[in-house]
Amino acid sequence: MSDEQQYTGLEIAVIGMAGRFPGAETIAEFWDNLLNEKESVSFFTDQELQEAGIPLKVINAPNYVKAGGLLKDIGRFDAAFFGYTPKEASIMDPQMRQMHEVSWWALENAGYDPDRYKGLIGFFAGASEHFQWQALSVLSGLVKDVGEFDSFNLNSKDFIGQRISYKLNLRGPSMTINTACSTSLVAIHLACQSLLNGECDMALAGGVKATRLGKEGYFYIQGMIHSPEGRCRAFDADAKGIVGGDGVAMVVLKPLSQAQDDRDSIYAIVKGSAINNDGIRKVGFSASSVEGQAEVVRLALEAAEVEPESIGYIETHGTGTILGDPVEIEALRLAYQTDKKKYCAIGSAKTNIGHLDTAAGVTGFIKTVLTLHQGKIPASLHFNKPNPKIDFENSPFFVNTKLTEWSGNGTPRRAAVSSFGIGGTNAHAILEEAPPKETGSSKSPNQKPQLIVLSARSSEALDRLGGQFREFFAKNPETNLQDAAFTLQEGRKQMTVRRSWLASDCQHLVREMEKKPTGSRGTARAPEGAAPVVFLFSGQGSQYEEMALELYKTEKKFQEEMDRCVEILRRLTGKDFKEIIYPTQKDGEDKQPDINDTEYTQPLLFALEYALAQTLISWGIRPYAMMGHSIGEFVAAHLSGVFSLEEALAIVSTRGRSMQAMKPGSMLSV
Repeated sequence: MSDEQQYTGLEIAVIGMAGRFPGAETIAEFWDNLLNEKESVSFFTDQELQEAGIPLKVINAPNYVKAGGLLKDIGRFDAAFFGYTPKEASIMDPQMRQMHEVSWWALENAGYDPDRYKGLIGFFAGASEHFQWQALSVLSGLVKDVGEFDSFNLNSKDFIGQRISYKLNLRGPSMTINTACSTSLVAIHLACQSLLNGECDMALAGGVKATRLGKEGYFYIQGMIHSPEGRCRAFDADAKGIVGGDGVAMVVLKPLSQAQDDRDSIYAIVKGSAINNDGIRKVGFSASSVEGQAEVVRLALEAAEVEPESIGYIETHGTGTILGDPVEIEALRLAYQTDKKKYCAIGSAKTNIGHLDTAAGVTGFIKTVLTLHQGKIPASLHFNKPNPKIDFENSPFFVNTKLTEWSGNGTPRRAAVSSFGIGGTNAHAILEEAPPKETGSSKSPNQKPQLIVLSARSSEALDRLGGQFREFFAKNPETNLQDAAFTLQEGRKQMTVRRSWLASDCQHLVREMEKKPTGSRGTARAPEGAAPVVFLFSGQGSQYEEMALELYKTEKKFQEEMDRCVEILRRLTGKDFKEIIYPTQKDGEDKQPDINDTEYTQPLLFALEYALAQTLISWGIRPYAMMGHSIGEFVAAHLSGVFSLEEALAIVSTRGRSMQAMKPGSMLSV
């Protein structure tokens, strides 16, 4: 972190992302397409449209534009995974289907299983209207099969938040939002506010627009927002409007300080955000307002407590409309109030994938996060000469037309993202690169073997999952395997079909994963529900110096609990019990008391068994019942709540001294 990277305490970390976009099934594919200047809007042939059921009269209409941004396999859905019957899934709005899966992926990307996460997770998102799907549901007769009430809440966009929260066990605020094109950036703003207000500890935010049931174009109407050529030329002189597209994306947010404490992977941080409405300060309901947009940008800059000249990139709303583009640049110019010229790059993802409506804001947000995370600004497509109504020469802005490396020159990289909705609800967010995180190397010579675990609900799904992870580790050999092992064990849902590998580095792991799963490397099926575990605590007799020393050195929880017991014993007896079990004296020096002396053996056995039990519990292994022999009985009693740790150690310490003082042969049980 540079000297200038300072925090107000109100920053929000982006710790997880997932999405599907035209031409991209994942965030990684989306970013790769941006870097390679790929236009992912599809242009359809007459034959494709006919096969999709579009009437020939429509196809031949002179103003019918045969283009659109499509999602692959929009109807797919793993209904059983989320506990839906086939009939329920068949009537469910495809947007709700997509939102189930992408929300799940986003939480996995963040490394959290909502069933095991102790905090509150909020949900903030919105979807587009889908009247066509609702009409098809009625005409197909599916409503009668499922029931009118259930059908309504399965295909109404207003129930997306409640549905996802129910199925994913999210217990924070759950809000379904609709502010037209700005929906998903407004959702991100509201999620940030909810986190800052303490209403939730983590939040999912984003949006979905998935209303194209197949290949179809649209009718161009002069004076409206759609492009006559099926291409978005943001800020260009030949810009004539947007081309629509489908997409879905979610981000996972958490307060920065908590994300750092939890050692989350942080993509970028939100320094501040704002929303407002144009009111009547415009020529019509669907028009843009310079004053409204300038105001929301100023509010976001004030919330972020940063200077406009520190912003190096803006992901604009950038619709490529004749009136909208000049209004947006003029609003930015008024908000920035700087004499510095052409220092801030601007771009628009709509030139790559089209306008995703309710998912547009989160898509631009993710592009901006990746720009900061990777230090590269992708090119904005289809820009040849500026709109004559925009004076770029005398403004702080320029359209970024080629892939640009972005180093920051010793100062933190900052960017902004805008999203404006028809009707006047505006949103703007200021982002900053993540603080640097120290990460170990998977190639460390002292790297110990790590247990990599995967689980799924079927062997076929587990095979696919294993293949995906094998490919990931092969492409990213620098991955810290210890971090990966922890996330896969603690941040994933534990499902019944399981497989594991033991490896010391990524190359070793890839080789192991390439082997056919047979014998000890085969697939195991866990029983439904947690198997009962019994803790059995032994008595005196097997003690020796340096018991569990490796565990003490490598497991923080075990070390903390052992040290806690040693400190209590020091206060009680005045002696350093740690030096007895883990001696540091060299040969020839005076020896400390012998660990085999009962007055030391018994307190140390108690401490070791107690620390081991607490370590297992911290790993999620909780006892259904406990048993103990002699000293072990005291450990079980304390863990059962019979007496406090201090009381237990005082008892066993006194017991040990008393038994040490007894004559030989008089002890019946130790």
